[in-house]
Amino acid sequence: MFVRWLLPVLLALSAEADFFQFESISNVSTYYFNYIYCNIWEGDCQPNQDDATQQAVPTRNLWAGFSQDYTSLLHQWYCSLGQCCESGDCRITNNISGLARDLQTKLHGQHLVQSVVLKAIQGFINNPESNKPLTLSFHGWSGTGKNFVARVIADNLYRDGVKSECVRLFIAPFHFPHARLVDTYKGQLREAIRDMVLRCPQTLFIFDEAEKLHPGLIDAIKPYMDHYDNVDGVSYRRAIFLFLSNIGGATINDVALDYWHSGQNREDIGMEDLEHRLRAETMESHGGFAQSELMSGHLIDFFVPFLPLEYRHVKLCARDAYAARGLETDEATLDEVAKAMLYVPKEERLFSAQGCKSIPQRINFFLP
Repeated sequence: MFVRWLLPVLLALSAEADFFQFESISNVSTYYFNYIYCNIWEGDCQPNQDDATQQAVPTRNLWAGFSQDYTSLLHQWYCSLGQCCESGDCRITNNISGLARDLQTKLHGQHLVQSVVLKAIQGFINNPESNKPLTLSFHGWSGTGKNFVARVIADNLYRDGVKSECVRLFIAPFHFPHARLVDTYKGQLREAIRDMVLRCPQTLFIFDEAEKLHPGLIDAIKPYMDHYDNVDGVSYRRAIFLFLSNIGGATINDVALDYWHSGQNREDIGMEDLEHRLRAETMESHGGFAQSELMSGHLIDFFVPFLPLEYRHVKLCARDAYAARGLETDEATLDEVAKAMLYVPKEERLFSAQGCKSIPQRINFFLP
């Protein structure tokens, strides 16, 4: 029925098109896209005079001959394709309630992460006048959930999650493998960040294995994380930077083990027990962080500790892995999966050496 309403509009446009010359069907398609984009939805349209398909874009005055009903129908049709929203940028969802739910139900054994990340993200989103970008540094053993939380943040702040054109993941040894090319990487990294900030009003940059970044690379983008109104005419204050690192993993584990030995609950561990230690250890570590102005300039807003995971947490990860594949399981099977993991220290056998990292693959061994 909607197509029937749309047809007269397109026919009317075809009639108007007789005023212009088209050399191909593709030109007609391009013409109509620009026609609608530039004149109905007021896109930032600046036709390229060197492109023949752009020269025929008519002026806004041409739409005076069409009723508001026709333009309204075209707008509804375009929005039905998911290309526009009632307000703001459709690519950005900022689902804070979803973020809180996912952190609470899908992340196990990380009460500090659940609290700090949610409050930091929520505060940043709710404060459009922030005086700097949000910069978080995630620390902990492999498999404790650093990449998982980065993905949860992306999934709840952006419609397309980590695939969004407003989200960019950099893996230090993959994207910047050669120290001798650091000057080249600097230019590439600055350009990539600047280009994304120009294209998206709110951006997310994730740096995995950040401890392996060359200090020169971090310093190259340090101005983007500082308290500047703009850098070369571009404001970076609506950007979020996440740095994921194994630095401080042993320190975090020592604190958790001390709590266990003293009979205290791990849930009683507070940020005051860990954040200053993580900051100090990061400053003393080898690699890009310790030598960068990011640390000396105190530009990291929160050092977020990821605690080592215990047997009970591994069971919850196994339960989630089965559920993600639509499979039913029982407590006995979950125990088998958890028992198959390696636990440390050698005497206490308290913490999973791999966290939950290999659980999705390991459950294959226990399938009938």
